Amino acid sequence: MFKANVVVSLKKQVLDPQGKQIQHALHDLGLSSVKSLRYGKFIEVELDSASREEAQEQLDAICRKLLANPVIEDYRFDIE
Repeated sequence: MFKANVVVSLKKQVLDPQGKQIQHALHDLGLSSVKSLRYGKFIEVELDSASREEAQEQLDAICRKLLANPVIEDYRFDIE
């Protein structure tokens, strides 16, 4: 059994209106030290894979096919 943490975020060149909205809300709350903010997703996945390499292949497929839109999003994962 492998546990993985997946992070999906917009590519750097893609505008992040949700991140900008959160940043503006923080400024409205008096937290003006936030100079930049990008919004993303965090997903925990448990895999019943035979090996770490198999788990990596499965996670890559999961991210490419469902969790991330490869046109506008990047993803990374760490296997524990």
